[in-house]
Amino acid sequence: MTPSLDPSQTQSPNPASTHSFQGWVQGLRGNNHVQFLQLRTDGKIYQVVAEKEYLGEDIFKQVKGLPQETSLVVHGVLQENAKAPGGQELFLHSLSIVGESHQYPITPKEHGPDFLHNHRHLWLRSKRQLAIQRVRSELSFAIREFFRNDGYTLIDTPILTGSIGESAGTLFSTEYFDLGQAYLAQTGQLYLETAAFAHSKVYCFGPTFRAEKSKTRRHLTEFWMLEAETAFLGQDGNLDLQERFVKTVLRTTIERTREDLQALDRDPAPLLEQLTKPFPRVDYGEAIQILQTAGEEITWGEDINSDREQILTTHFGTAIFIQNFPRAIKAFYMKQNPNDAKTVLSADLIAPDGIGEIIGGSEREESYEKIVERLQEEGLPPEDYSWYLDLRKYGSVPHAGFGMGLERVIAWICGLSHIRECIPFPRMIYRLSP
Repeated sequence: MTPSLDPSQTQSPNPASTHSFQGWVQGLRGNNHVQFLQLRTDGKIYQVVAEKEYLGEDIFKQVKGLPQETSLVVHGVLQENAKAPGGQELFLHSLSIVGESHQYPITPKEHGPDFLHNHRHLWLRSKRQLAIQRVRSELSFAIREFFRNDGYTLIDTPILTGSIGESAGTLFSTEYFDLGQAYLAQTGQLYLETAAFAHSKVYCFGPTFRAEKSKTRRHLTEFWMLEAETAFLGQDGNLDLQERFVKTVLRTTIERTREDLQALDRDPAPLLEQLTKPFPRVDYGEAIQILQTAGEEITWGEDINSDREQILTTHFGTAIFIQNFPRAIKAFYMKQNPNDAKTVLSADLIAPDGIGEIIGGSEREESYEKIVERLQEEGLPPEDYSWYLDLRKYGSVPHAGFGMGLERVIAWICGLSHIRECIPFPRMIYRLSP
């Protein structure tokens, strides 16, 4: 099997030894004497140097005429070069073409977003997308690593469900054999709560679906979400966990992807500086007052939109928790605030730079009677939640949890303005392909 061009694996004590590498032509530049071939392999780009004087007229002419995305096997001597991508370059001796490429549609020029999304299956090969998807991969690993190190058990919750976890108006539905309607899961939370009563500390991580007819740069109809549930945990402990989690996985991801962030022209220093500060915990009522002082026409009881979230994060100069939202605008499972019956023990973590909410969480209501009351208020039949209500009948305990949207965090790390760049194949209300 031909090795890939990975500097960590290709060092040789004999500088004259030859190597063979497989990959694709990312680009080509040079003159009539030397050509620098950009070879993509293992999602990274390395330099192959082709010199006419060494190769001869025929092979050099073949190199110079290689179309973009031609797949190759190249042979040559690996040399150190601090100026080359990856710190090494291959001095070419010979090559063989594996697959030809003709009129590759994504040329080195400016293309509009619609064109690039119509060719998303090819756009994934671009330098920008290579970097973003490596950040996504490292962040996903850091998330799993954090919870494993913290003693959490991974629970795979169902994607098809008969129970509603959030607003019924944002569900994708389908006929499910003879059992009526089934829904694509908006959240794994209800199922995760049941597992917390078995394992105490649990999390799930996978795709979720929201049928919101939103065209904003912060919304997708299919996205990935991390959710965690912890038994014997209250609101304050839940916020402590969220802050420690976010700061840990962001620092870890940044440290492991510095070259990728550089390729995206993203300086991580300001973000890392923010992570050294505590995230302020701002009561919803205080947030409304700050917005009113800033000239916003908003009253207590209204939700806080993205523009107003930006005002608040700018005011504090960092990410913030907004906590104790009005009970009327939050989900049925959130615990009523014992100090203010009009609110619930909930919190949203709002990231700055226009990213907005990245985490929503709460302490969960452990009272059987109050859960039933809230279900009825929401027009949800309690009998459909009998299995969920059993948690409140057999050894109920205080517990809390949260959910974090992966793509918004990627946008925060990478400094991206639209989360459609943060997932390989974005699904939006006007796009279902490729």
